[in-house]
Amino acid sequence: MATITRNDLASNLRDRFGLTATDAYKMIDIIFQEIGDALINGEDVKLSGFGTFKILTKPARIGRNPKTGVPAVISARRVAAFRPSAEFRTRVGNK
Repeated sequence: MATITRNDLASNLRDRFGLTATDAYKMIDIIFQEIGDALINGEDVKLSGFGTFKILTKPARIGRNPKTGVPAVISARRVAAFRPSAEFRTRVGNK
């Protein structure tokens, strides 16, 4: 299974829309910057037909070191989460 990279995305934009390499990379950077900024500011990012990105706040909890089994405090944190849309789940399920 292959991984799609930033270079792959730029190449696809160049091929499909005739963009220069510089413009394709700028477009990708702008899109990811906007998604990241929105999440940092506490906004959800909804991409129709794909899914929703949001920030979840996880409380502190007690966990265990998997090697030693010693209890340890896992601090409170904010994490990015993705929930695929129903349309996307259907498309993935049919592959």
